[in-house]
Amino acid sequence: MDLDVFVTAHRAEWDRLDLLLKRGRRLTGAEADELVALYQRTATHLSLVRSQARDPRTEGRLTQLVARARSAVTGTRKASWRDATRFLTTGFPAAVYRSRHWWVPTAVLSTLLAALIGWWIGAHPEIQASLGAPEDLRAMTRPGGEYETYYSSHPAASFAAQVWTNNAQAAAMCLVLGAFLGLPVIWILFTNVLNLGIGIGLMSSAGRLDTFLGLILPHGLLELTAVFVAAGTGLKLGWTVVDPGLRTRRAALAEEGRTAIGMAIGLALVLFVSGVIEGFVTPSSLPTWARITIGVAAEAAFLLYVRVLGGRAVRAGVTGDLDATERGAALPTAA
Repeated sequence: MDLDVFVTAHRAEWDRLDLLLKRGRRLTGAEADELVALYQRTATHLSLVRSQARDPRTEGRLTQLVARARSAVTGTRKASWRDATRFLTTGFPAAVYRSRHWWVPTAVLSTLLAALIGWWIGAHPEIQASLGAPEDLRAMTRPGGEYETYYSSHPAASFAAQVWTNNAQAAAMCLVLGAFLGLPVIWILFTNVLNLGIGIGLMSSAGRLDTFLGLILPHGLLELTAVFVAAGTGLKLGWTVVDPGLRTRRAALAEEGRTAIGMAIGLALVLFVSGVIEGFVTPSSLPTWARITIGVAAEAAFLLYVRVLGGRAVRAGVTGDLDATERGAALPTAA
């Protein structure tokens, strides 16, 4: 595309759109219709310039025009409680449900790997010796040792807040860093699985695996599920870089990236619940069966939430991305 010819051919339309925008509310009915038509045309022009003839000056002017026109056409929109409700009942569960083919295998393989690492460490004393001095390992695994006192070593509220912050950061990193072909996600996931496997191995070698599981399961079911969802979605984002499908790579990354950011907010809420359980339920004096029951109930509620609300939203066409009115205009492309 010859940029100079393109600008010369359409400059009058852009100038007219700029004039209509400056007039604000004083437009007649015909002029308002003209503004909408020019806005749609200019959005297409912007897509053409971005894809075929990158020019910072022209692109900057058209971007500003399109943004102003979109605001004039759609009006200023403020977030409301209705938006939050729609996100929690359709957008977030739909995004999690759509990515289930990534995070469910991630969860299964990670759990199996953690169990394998735990068995390997528990069955080989020489591996245990490489992890620490015998007296240190005994201090960790004995009754009242570090594995048990960890959950009650700080006030419940501050401990829950600290756990929530750390886990939310890890989930957000999985979602955001997925764009780097998913490689950082694999490392973050492996680190979590390795730590879990070490705990299983050391406590099983001390004959206290039941105690370890009684401490991990109440909060760990929901917490690990959230991490697996984040990791699976991050891997999906990384694969989008390799294979965007029928979409352009930029459009595919934009769509999946917006969805991932929304999921980071939703998963932060899920991890808040697991953090509360870890801070108040895990170290409590409740019987082990009661604490595990609470963890299983929280996990089942989340999975049911995703299955029912997410499945319904996906069947209705919800993807977890922003609404069409909140996204930038895009030029249609042929497959």
